[in-house]
Amino acid sequence: MFKIPRKSQLPIKNYFSSFMDWLVEDANFGFFTFKEMTRSFSWLLDVPLSFATSLFSTGFLEGQGSQAVQILPPLSWIAVIAVIVAMGHYAKDWKLAAFVGGCFLYLAIFGQWDSAMVTLASIVIAVPFGVIGGLLLAVVAYRSPTFDRCISPVLDLMQTIPVFAYLVPILFLFGFGPVAAMIATIIYAMPPMTRIAIMSLKGVPSELSDFGNMAGCTKRQLMWKVLVPAAMPGLMVGVNQVIMLSLNMVIIASMIGAGGLGYDVLSSLRRLDIGGGLEAGVGIVVLAIALDRLSQAFATRPDPVHSDTSQTFVRRHPWLVTVTVIAIVTLVLGLIIAPIQSYPVAMELGVGTSLAEFVKWININFFDTLEGYKTFVLVYFMVPVKMVLLKMPWAWTILLLSVAAWQLGGVRLLALTLALSLFILMTGMWEKAMITVYLCGVSVIIACAIGIPVGVLAAENQRFGRIVQVVIDTLQTLPSFVYLIPVVMLFRVGDFSAMVAVVLYAIAPAVRYATHGIQQIPAPLIEAGVTSGCTKRQLLFKIKLPLAMPEILLGLNQTIMLALSMLVITALVGTRDLGQEVYIALTKADTGRGLVAGLSIAFIAIIADRMIAAGSKKTKQRLGLG
Repeated sequence: MFKIPRKSQLPIKNYFSSFMDWLVEDANFGFFTFKEMTRSFSWLLDVPLSFATSLFSTGFLEGQGSQAVQILPPLSWIAVIAVIVAMGHYAKDWKLAAFVGGCFLYLAIFGQWDSAMVTLASIVIAVPFGVIGGLLLAVVAYRSPTFDRCISPVLDLMQTIPVFAYLVPILFLFGFGPVAAMIATIIYAMPPMTRIAIMSLKGVPSELSDFGNMAGCTKRQLMWKVLVPAAMPGLMVGVNQVIMLSLNMVIIASMIGAGGLGYDVLSSLRRLDIGGGLEAGVGIVVLAIALDRLSQAFATRPDPVHSDTSQTFVRRHPWLVTVTVIAIVTLVLGLIIAPIQSYPVAMELGVGTSLAEFVKWININFFDTLEGYKTFVLVYFMVPVKMVLLKMPWAWTILLLSVAAWQLGGVRLLALTLALSLFILMTGMWEKAMITVYLCGVSVIIACAIGIPVGVLAAENQRFGRIVQVVIDTLQTLPSFVYLIPVVMLFRVGDFSAMVAVVLYAIAPAVRYATHGIQQIPAPLIEAGVTSGCTKRQLLFKIKLPLAMPEILLGLNQTIMLALSMLVITALVGTRDLGQEVYIALTKADTGRGLVAGLSIAFIAIIADRMIAAGSKKTKQRLGLG
């Protein structure tokens, strides 16, 4: 009852692997093979990517490999900062211009410029593809309810399957290199754009559609001349999400050939170089913040006032002319004066050594204390939970899940939970899945035990809330890999290190949703409690927390999703869960193994998501909130 016989397991991973082998080696579509098609697609994407890389990083080269000769240098650091400042001023004002310009200047001063430009080149190409692809899918879904229903579960899978699982088939189909990494980035970043675009198009007032039809618009004109412009504010939110997810992908994409800041973080992690890893990680954060603020400013920018056409081109486009002049002047002067082209190495600053020394000091002075906490949590909490999940017969586990699903969501949720659980069981991933559930469970419990009280205090105290907001923003913008470096340096590899990294990464939603849940409670309800003579303690536990429970449950849902996504990355620090299966599949290019393990993680996420959503809905109905 603890394990099903190996002969009874379904060899689904073998089917996936055989299908991929056939697709790459033997699939023929008449005039071309599938392999030729993927290589052609790679070549098409390589053209704009190579141009962007040349423009920002390498310069324009003639020749190949070691024989290549630079015939034109890339944009100078001064020119790039000038362009960013101009975009900030155009999008909003001088404050934003100074802020984003300062972010890029930071990259130059702290020695991250070259790597940041490689990353920026990839983002500049990946984001338009992700945005256009997501928008086109949304247009089809808006026009076809059938397609909308079909694409919804696909988007669910794309957002819940670990990104490592994407890398295996992409590596198989498109080879190793920057183009394959960019394709993985586009696939990872596209689903939120599609979802947001569908919601934005459906949110356009029907009066506008009626007006377009009355004006004689064709379906094409109605979509691109009326609906898409009207939905533009929402679409810009989707663009922002594509940018942020693309930046979140840069480290993982470096595993299949992407360079830049992501590769710097990954190589630092392999060397346990905490200083170098944090420097590159902070570089990603700074780049992400600058692009995030710019995209948000463009999303809220009012419609431009049409300029007087009688004016000269220079007067109508002063910023365009200015940055063009700066680029040309710095290009010419940079050939003579090197610091104008590249920021002087002698003027760069670095904090890597100081950070490494700080961690070393903590290890020397607090080793016994840290080991004591680690042993206590492992012995009295983590190991017992692990033993319970691993020793419980699979039949009992599935039965308990099915009963809970039936109570929360009825027959449909019961059927979904049963089907997904049996898939994990029959593919031989049950034991790994239970270790994943154990690590995710203990991490989420600790994250919520810390995050929910902090969120409640932040809602009750504005000054404390502002401090918490800054800390949470910082935690959410740091790349997930960055958490592993100091954790491993302090606690070495193992389940405890994985748990600490997951808690740090996943705690933000628990705090945010708890704060929002308390703050959105209608004031009359709180006043009614006060007039009834409730103490502060009674007001919190009898009124505020029950009314905020639906929001807190949504925060729990998001915490679980982030924990599962981080667990795949913690396979690098010695865990033995489904994340390790995905990582091993990537290193061995075993497509079937990676996809089955990735689907298993996705199914765990979907079960948790549907059950918590059903519980939140029931709670709202019980409280009369909807």
